[in-house]
Amino acid sequence: MPRQIESHMLAGPAGRLEALLEEPENAAPVETALVCHPHPQHGGTMHNKVVYRLARGLRRNGIVVLRFNYRGVNLSEGAYGHGDGELEDARAALAWLRARYPDLPVTLAGFSFGARVVLRLACESTGISRVIAAGFPAAYRDGLDLSRCMTPKVFLHSTNDQFGSVEEITQYVRMAQQPAKLQLVESGDHFFAGALDGLEAAVFDLGLTT
Repeated sequence: MPRQIESHMLAGPAGRLEALLEEPENAAPVETALVCHPHPQHGGTMHNKVVYRLARGLRRNGIVVLRFNYRGVNLSEGAYGHGDGELEDARAALAWLRARYPDLPVTLAGFSFGARVVLRLACESTGISRVIAAGFPAAYRDGLDLSRCMTPKVFLHSTNDQFGSVEEITQYVRMAQQPAKLQLVESGDHFFAGALDGLEAAVFDLGLTT
């Protein structure tokens, strides 16, 4: 069975959201994942290299992945929502994904700004199996308190992230409600320079939540 790839325009709170749904290779999906991209005002889109590698690592484990562009990005309608609007967009995308695959577990994943979005979404939602936060900007967390967030959390972080040192992300993960795991990826910068293969491998090694 060949992998199914579908382009969609989802109904979002500020207009239609451009999205891409990708099923795993050669088998029916056994889990779902929503992947969120980095900051829309700094060139972030669903085609960002890190976002693509997160999605591919998940698909390799038999997970169907939905990526989408926030409001105002590429073909998505609306305008930048200062974080709160992008969280609303993610809620809408998650609702669509759950309606499409109502019986499958759900993982949330995101990179940088997208990591912040999925952490917020996971902590307010029920029934999320885990959240994967890649390149969370620990130096600029702006009061995002995870001390009461029961969703299992995995942080994937560059050893040379300019938006959050190893010390800063380690302290942040320690303050989060358990279970919370930190995995460092030896790489050149926030964008996992020189280590995208290693990042994808780390995602794949997480396996399934079931």
